[in-house]
Amino acid sequence: MRFTNHRRRFSDLTEQEVLALAISSEEDDARIYRSYAEELRSEFPASAAIFEDMADEEDTHRSRLIAQHQQRFGAVIPLIRREHVAGHYARQPVWLIKNLSLERIREEAANMERAAAHFYTEAAKRSTDAGTRQLLGDLAAEESKHQTRAETLEEEHLSGEAGDDEERAAKRQFLLTWVQPGLAGLMDGSVSTLAPIFATAFATHNTWTTFLVGLAASVGAGISMGFTEAASDDGQLSGRGSPIKRGFSSGIMTTVGGLGHAMPYLITDFWTATIVAIIVVFVELWAIAWIQNKYMETPFFRAAFQVVLGGALVFAAGVLIGSG
Repeated sequence: MRFTNHRRRFSDLTEQEVLALAISSEEDDARIYRSYAEELRSEFPASAAIFEDMADEEDTHRSRLIAQHQQRFGAVIPLIRREHVAGHYARQPVWLIKNLSLERIREEAANMERAAAHFYTEAAKRSTDAGTRQLLGDLAAEESKHQTRAETLEEEHLSGEAGDDEERAAKRQFLLTWVQPGLAGLMDGSVSTLAPIFATAFATHNTWTTFLVGLAASVGAGISMGFTEAASDDGQLSGRGSPIKRGFSSGIMTTVGGLGHAMPYLITDFWTATIVAIIVVFVELWAIAWIQNKYMETPFFRAAFQVVLGGALVFAAGVLIGSG
């Protein structure tokens, strides 16, 4: 049985269709770069200027391609886009940049330029017209140099204080949106679930019951922390970013923090499970101290003292309550 595909193969395109495809691709790329610029303008104006310049270059390429098409084939350009051609390089939907960091957006742009250079190189090989072949070859060379051009634009727009300001803004946004809520959740999940888990463990000496209590406490705390974080601040005035992102960060890390010392109770031997759980708790608390030191610039020993002392007190409370 033969399977068909509605997409056409690149090798089956006529030279007119190749030019039309190049024109539509340049139009799309210019729109994407301007969308990047618009998305970044409020927080990263210098990077927005980079993408504006790149969009202008794509417009220049489009104009040269249209002129070549008019010269050879007339003013009517066939409607053909990259999604109509099998194996053609794809572009990420523009709305996905809302979930990408500044560096990731720049990387995506570099990938676009490399793919465009490859397309023009292959298209030039198939052209039988000297003028078209030269134009496509020139565009392949220019697209290959775009990464260097982007670096030049960064030097132009991101020099001195502008670059430093954007780096600080990006770091601050990452901390406010992801690290702070996640760290708060991890601390809450790791510390607050100690008492119910170890109280159940020492009261029942039943590992399965202890695991179920730990699972319920962790998931419940995660849901509670996630909704609380999302509802507490919409991020409009505080600048802490999307409440949904913060809610997920806080909720997931809360659950992870609690499950860390609940999972050992899947081991059937009580004392083996308890010793493993205590080791996990120790690792969790020191990991929290390390995160505070690395991202929140809290002195390590102060962070360790606060977290480990608090965790030890909650742990002791759970053991005493369970043993009594």
